[in-house]
Amino acid sequence: MRAVFIASLAALLASGCCGKYQDQIAGLEDEVDGLNKDKKGLEATKADLDMRIATILKYQEALEAEVDKLGGDKAALSAKFSDAQSSLAAAHADLENTMADLEAKQKIIEEMKKKEELAKKRLGTLKNMLGKFKAMIESGKLKVKVKNGKMVLELPSAILFGSGKAKLSEEGQSTLGEVSAVLSTIPDREFQVAGHTDNVPLGKGHKFKSNWALSTARAVAVVSYMQEMGVMPTSLSAAGYSEYQPATSNDSVEGKAQNRRIEITLMPNLDELPDLSDLEKEL
Repeated sequence: MRAVFIASLAALLASGCCGKYQDQIAGLEDEVDGLNKDKKGLEATKADLDMRIATILKYQEALEAEVDKLGGDKAALSAKFSDAQSSLAAAHADLENTMADLEAKQKIIEEMKKKEELAKKRLGTLKNMLGKFKAMIESGKLKVKVKNGKMVLELPSAILFGSGKAKLSEEGQSTLGEVSAVLSTIPDREFQVAGHTDNVPLGKGHKFKSNWALSTARAVAVVSYMQEMGVMPTSLSAAGYSEYQPATSNDSVEGKAQNRRIEITLMPNLDELPDLSDLEKEL
């Protein structure tokens, strides 16, 4: 600016017009002073801006370093998040499996409870029946035992039949009448009547050709009489086992007498538990 002013002044002097332009020169000098002041202000502003820029650059460097660090942390956090999602999915699957197992076990428990209730009901019925047979048991007319999880009434053949015969005696009819009176009160139950003999062969000319025929005929005679006494025929069945399921050895007279018997088995229903261990303890 000063160079411009000097050049302008020189031109004015050269033209010989100093007086004419003194006011203009003074104005220009004032303008130059103002410009110089503005220049100093601008320089101060520039210096301040330079400091601020330097500060901003340092802040930018710090931010870039922080961003780089955060970038690494983000990757680690992303990996942890992915692992957490996988663990959560696995836990959810385990929970579903556990719930499914729990539901299955709950069904089993419910079924077991139902069976337990049926078993208790059955056990109660049999205990009640056992009480009704108490007098016959004490008199020796009847034995009660548990065999293969089933309740079995055992009657000696000597009480029911004459030797080698399949016709019920009067005592036999009386005994079966008492038994039938109790069994006819038990609903929804099947009774299998089985005839058993000792191992002594029947003599020639005997009405029955073998112990098979004798044991079966006696079982049928018992079933027929029980039907007459009120036991539903649909609940009865007859079987003969001859000498092949002895209760004890046939080596003695007493043993042979025990093997000659009629057994009435109370057949369990399919939905019942066959455990009669509690009842067996009372026998």
